[in-house]
Amino acid sequence: MPGAHYAAEGGVHQTDAVIIGAGPVGLFAVFELGLLDVRAHLVDILDRPGGQCTELYPEKPIYDIPAWPVITGQDLTDRLMEQIAPFDPVFHLSQMAAGLEKLENGNWLVTTDCETKIEAKVVVIAAGGGSFLPKKPNIARIEEFEGATVFYAVRKMEQFRGRRVLIAGGGDSALDWALNLQPVAKSLALVHRRDDFRAMPDTVLRMRSLVADGKIDLHIADIRGLNGDGGQLRSVTLQKKGGNPFELECDVLLPFYGLTMKLGPIAEFGLNLHENLIPVDTEKFETSTDRVFAIGDINWYPGKLKLILSGFHEAALMAQKAFRYVYPDKRYRFQYTTSSSDLHEKLGVDESGASIRGDSQQAAE
Repeated sequence: MPGAHYAAEGGVHQTDAVIIGAGPVGLFAVFELGLLDVRAHLVDILDRPGGQCTELYPEKPIYDIPAWPVITGQDLTDRLMEQIAPFDPVFHLSQMAAGLEKLENGNWLVTTDCETKIEAKVVVIAAGGGSFLPKKPNIARIEEFEGATVFYAVRKMEQFRGRRVLIAGGGDSALDWALNLQPVAKSLALVHRRDDFRAMPDTVLRMRSLVADGKIDLHIADIRGLNGDGGQLRSVTLQKKGGNPFELECDVLLPFYGLTMKLGPIAEFGLNLHENLIPVDTEKFETSTDRVFAIGDINWYPGKLKLILSGFHEAALMAQKAFRYVYPDKRYRFQYTTSSSDLHEKLGVDESGASIRGDSQQAAE
């Protein structure tokens, strides 16, 4: 059955297009490329598709998506994932696109911070405002422990099996990982500065149930210091409001204090920049570098509107030029999904039961 595939870290992959960013615009680019038989891999620093929509406002209503009077960020992501399922996209999540190299054969090689290497004929940067980077707490000596016993993301749950884990934060990421890691950790504690959580109500209820059962230790306190040597954490100093500092023994600290957006390694890709955005040709949304495109909030051109629907339009035009790079010997033929039997076959639908709406275009022959 078709659908998304989630690749493990590392390894060497070959595809037609690498899309950097798995937000709504990056996901819709999979659809537009897929109609033209252009295969796509996606790289995203987050641990799930959806970008800002799922990370920052999964339940926030969006009112300017065509044909949807109102839709939440998570619902929009879910619909897009359903829409691109026929094209079998491959996701490389919890990884940052760290390097871009031109190969002798004319292809591009994208390397992630997890040493995943993806060779492709075209690169599509759909990274929104840039990479989501963790907000680091202002705690003395924390840099000594980063990467050894302090982590800002969970990439392999087995890494925490049998360990004393302390999670800091009160949002979805903190509580989701508290629930997921509790069964594998030797012990799990959650610390938050106030007894009020920003996570999904059901997640908060499940967390409190585990606290009541003695399976999670909850501390309403601030982190005042880290204790240990050589990168190995021994304990964390906590202090409740109006109370005295005390030590909580732990092997691992996972601070989940939210994310901030920065251009990150993309700034080192050698592309022309305009106020930390990437200028593009609005005919095809290609950058000044051949075979490298930029769509969505990451790009700049006169009159640019930072709207999801603008990014959808940009993805459609980008795909036409990308097709010509991927299939230089094939003729491009414009078609509509409403009437093309060729596109119906690709989407796995028939004339009476099409699940993809609208006159989205394009086919290749």
